[in-house]
Amino acid sequence: MNLKGRSFLTLKDFTSEEIGYLLELAADLKDKKKHGITGNSLKGKNIALIFEKPSTRTRCSFTVGCVDEGGYPEYLGTNDIQLGHKESVEDTARVLGRMFDGIQFRGFKQETVEKLAKYSKVPVWNGLTDEYHPTQILADFLTLKEQFGKLEGLKLVFVGDGRNNMANSLMIGASKLGIDFTILAPEALWPSNELVAQCKEYALQWNSKITVTKDLLAVKDADAIYTDVWCSMGEEDKAAERIAMLKPYQVNKELFEMTGKESTVLLHCLPAVKGYEVTEELFEKFADVIFDEAENRMHTIKAVMVATLGN
Repeated sequence: MNLKGRSFLTLKDFTSEEIGYLLELAADLKDKKKHGITGNSLKGKNIALIFEKPSTRTRCSFTVGCVDEGGYPEYLGTNDIQLGHKESVEDTARVLGRMFDGIQFRGFKQETVEKLAKYSKVPVWNGLTDEYHPTQILADFLTLKEQFGKLEGLKLVFVGDGRNNMANSLMIGASKLGIDFTILAPEALWPSNELVAQCKEYALQWNSKITVTKDLLAVKDADAIYTDVWCSMGEEDKAAERIAMLKPYQVNKELFEMTGKESTVLLHCLPAVKGYEVTEELFEKFADVIFDEAENRMHTIKAVMVATLGN
């Protein structure tokens, strides 16, 4: 499958087959790395890593993934370039596109990563925006595949802030890969009607279901429960309000027992605020799965770079 020259901005832009291909490539690259085999697919390639928001997994994954494949990554923080301040995003994109072969952006506005892709003329990868977090979804799905041997037919429930970038992106990805997906959240934190409708359209092709509800009983029969921090970056001033609103939706032993299954696993994109969205007891019970998921950020991000830019 040829994805050369493509940007990776949202899973909306990729077919089920293309997402599946990226997951297979990631699994292959992971296996090779475990056996001490790295590549040179990115030899001679220079990668710009733009970060408006700090990161552990995204920065390390792009850096290690790039180096593993023979490329050179350059970190560009908010104080390193003039992006959107003294220079427009459009002009910064045109400059970086002349000097780098690919650009990663992690920041606030989806509009910024879209402009970078439009004006740079090189592949641009979304490392997170306020709307979407597509590279995380690949890591999540690779982890689910490792746990269950399949994706189609699984039931995945996201519990927490149902309109954040993780809930949005999981819904898009699940609807394209035949996963029954539920967002469990208070009504004030439900995703947009437009995105739900769009994902239901995708799901029709796979005979899967998309559900948005505030009923805790929705976790019944879940194969995996997913949670995330209650306050995304940039929303710290809403912490008290969110805690009050989401306390009933904490992922804890009682909620897990409501699944009625012994095989249910917990996923978390990290960092976790234990004692809030998830209890420490439950987090530690599933730590091996959660940190497999964290490691899989590197393998899936490497796959995206190799597929869209590599030789």
